[in-house]
Amino acid sequence: MTQSPTIPLPPPTERRRLRESQSLTQAQVAERVGVSRETVRAWETGRTTPRGRKAQRYASLLASTPAPATPTPIPTATVAVAVTEAAVGEELPPAAPLTPAQAFDALYAFCAPTLVRQTYLLTGRRELARESVERAFQLAWHRWPEVAVDPDPAGWVRATAYECALSPWHRFRPRHRHPEAPPADPADRTLLSVLLELPPPYRRTLVLHDGVGLGLPETAAETEASTRAAVGRLLHARTAVTTRLPELADPDRLSSGLAGLATHARLRAARPSSVRAGSERRARSWTRAAIAFTVALIGATTFTLHTAPTRYEPPVAPGTTVEGVPPQAAPGPLSRTERDLRKKLENTTSSGPRRVHPEPR
Repeated sequence: MTQSPTIPLPPPTERRRLRESQSLTQAQVAERVGVSRETVRAWETGRTTPRGRKAQRYASLLASTPAPATPTPIPTATVAVAVTEAAVGEELPPAAPLTPAQAFDALYAFCAPTLVRQTYLLTGRRELARESVERAFQLAWHRWPEVAVDPDPAGWVRATAYECALSPWHRFRPRHRHPEAPPADPADRTLLSVLLELPPPYRRTLVLHDGVGLGLPETAAETEASTRAAVGRLLHARTAVTTRLPELADPDRLSSGLAGLATHARLRAARPSSVRAGSERRARSWTRAAIAFTVALIGATTFTLHTAPTRYEPPVAPGTTVEGVPPQAAPGPLSRTERDLRKKLENTTSSGPRRVHPEPR
């Protein structure tokens, strides 16, 4: 009697990544394995470990994830290790290390499709979701030495994409002032409307916990809140959804509804090569702008130094009013003597020798 080979179970830190690579929710995995959703969450967080036939079914489900094109780990980059471990239970021959571009492309192919759908749940806008994810990966490529050695590179990109998507400055962009077409299904329209009515922190907590499948401590850490605050936000968001959609009162059905809403959006991510090129082009533009600003600042400083006075010039004192000076008298009417004199001068000849040489009297 031959026995099927035992498939090794991946470590807890990789189980969630392998599930997300297949676009599966915790509820779907629990249904296929035959356990509850809370059990799957405990397996992914490492609180418990599956055993027996359930462990084999769980490992087989995770092992069905397609491996990357070049599954070779980078010794110093945890992102390459995370993507490479998707091929569970396979003995890989030693090969040359991945280049930074290959590791980035592997991370992008692993996270981008699912992350675009998650971001759509936060914004309700397809174009904004694509832009936010693309911008997050551009920042990741710009800071790749830091992201490559991060313990959770997918979480780093996800947090950056959520911050870009929920930025309040998008309301001032003309292209985002008008809402996009809602989903065709009435239930999806209602669910999306309820999500968009929630405050951004509550919406993000609901998506991370019930949509992505993070635990409460991980959700609280990613939203920069305490676990108690994360629980309050989650309960408030679930209550708001249940008020409009009573059929989603069960957390498993709510998770399935979020997954269905994100899947029906039919979102696509850009190519990783175009994302890397956009990041490099953006970095060059900012570098040139910084150089131009520095040159302008140096020119303004030089002009100021050349035109500035070299000696001290005391300021001119303001004028003061002098008192005691009598006002200038205006000419009044002529007296009789002055009128006779003026008449005599007018009748006297104004030319001739007598005018030049007056005779003595």
